Amino acid sequence: MHLSIRLMGGLLLACIATGALAQQPTADRKVYCWNEGGRRVCGDALPASAVDAERTEISARSGMATAHVSRALTAEERSAAAAAAQQAKLDAEAAALRQRQELAMVESYATEADLRRAYGERIVLVDEALKTSRMGVDNLRNSLLSLLRQAGERELAGQAVAKPLTDSIRSQHTDLQRQLAILDQQLVEQSALGGDLQAALTRYRELKQSAATARD
Repeated sequence: MHLSIRLMGGLLLACIATGALAQQPTADRKVYCWNEGGRRVCGDALPASAVDAERTEISARSGMATAHVSRALTAEERSAAAAAAQQAKLDAEAAALRQRQELAMVESYATEADLRRAYGERIVLVDEALKTSRMGVDNLRNSLLSLLRQAGERELAGQAVAKPLTDSIRSQHTDLQRQLAILDQQLVEQSALGGDLQAALTRYRELKQSAATARD
């Protein structure tokens, strides 16, 4: 009798558990659709060959598309995307820096005359640097010519050109090329200063006008 009661109790519990499970919602299965060999293929599982393919995920219950997954990027595309993201970051940082510089310009110079004076000082500094660079180029060129003359005279006399003299010629030539590059850069900077001043004045007026409008 006691055994029958325990058996009936176990059956009752099993029935209750089965009913509870039946009442729980079943997970919504997915159907995957992708292109393979120029044709549309669908299935309830993705084969290894389609894991990186572009696909649409569809609810098996409703028949509605629930997601669209783009194909995996190639190594070249990932590299290009990373480069584009890095460039966008650099552009944003440059724009933020430019904005800070413009705000500093408005705060630093009370009038246009002050701004012109600051650029005038920069022009003077660049002009002085150019004079120094030109003198350096002339001195290096004359020194190199002197060394080359010595080497030429020794060759004409049938004498070997000593290694220290050869090394000095190479060193002077390298220094001359470096100084010429510096001079070229300074000339570019000097040429750009005039345009920079006009651009700065235009932006200065715009910012001053915006600040005055905001106060009003």
